[in-house]
Amino acid sequence: MRPSYFDIHTHINLEAFSGRESEIIEESLQHGVWMINVGVDFGSSQKAIDLAEKHEEGVYATVGLHPIYATESDFDTEAFLGQALSSKVVAIGECGLDYFHVTDPQGVRRQREVFVSQIELANRLKKPLMLHIRSGPAGNAYADCLSLLKKHARVPGNSHFFSGTLDEAKAFLSLGFSLSFTGVVTFTSDYDELVQLPSLDMIMVETDAPYVAPLSVRGKENRPVYVKEVAQRVADIRVESKDEVISSLFNNSCRMFSVCS
Repeated sequence: MRPSYFDIHTHINLEAFSGRESEIIEESLQHGVWMINVGVDFGSSQKAIDLAEKHEEGVYATVGLHPIYATESDFDTEAFLGQALSSKVVAIGECGLDYFHVTDPQGVRRQREVFVSQIELANRLKKPLMLHIRSGPAGNAYADCLSLLKKHARVPGNSHFFSGTLDEAKAFLSLGFSLSFTGVVTFTSDYDELVQLPSLDMIMVETDAPYVAPLSVRGKENRPVYVKEVAQRVADIRVESKDEVISSLFNNSCRMFSVCS
């Protein structure tokens, strides 16, 4: 089926989908939904690559170390570099800062060090970054992330599941980072201003499956196919025509991750 939707951040490579990966991916492709499976550590990054390499198009991967694992695992640049050389790897991450789950000063410092290492890898490969940012008791992760990006990044990227302020959104957009939104926008209006803020060419949609299922399946397992509902809601919030928004969400994803001719 001709693709119309792009779930740019999903996790069919995680344990929650073990044994059902092919079924869920085929369901998505049959409904015109492409996807990027996002690595959170070395093992899940390899699983994302393995899944992507089974498909000529429509299934892609990222490789990286999630900030909540940065205090548990070393970031082996050469090992992740080897993974990232796969033609199916379209970004580095998810990487960034999480001050909600990691709050001790040593852990925060370690997150920053690992984040910089992944920025440098992305620079080296000229691949975009897939960012995870969550503020919390340890401080404003968005502000610290912006500071590190301004200092080190030479590539664009995407701030996944964006939940910062309008001013923080403007700052990320000014650096060439797009914003993506999840099923949360289908059951709260709290993100409406953020969805309306960027120019149409700087937004994308995602499921973050198996988490944050949209309204129609809230409380149940999320899947990439449900990105359709997220896209439809974003189109309702925006001022452009619905067809224009849906088309742009797909095209923006292709452009950012260099996967469409």
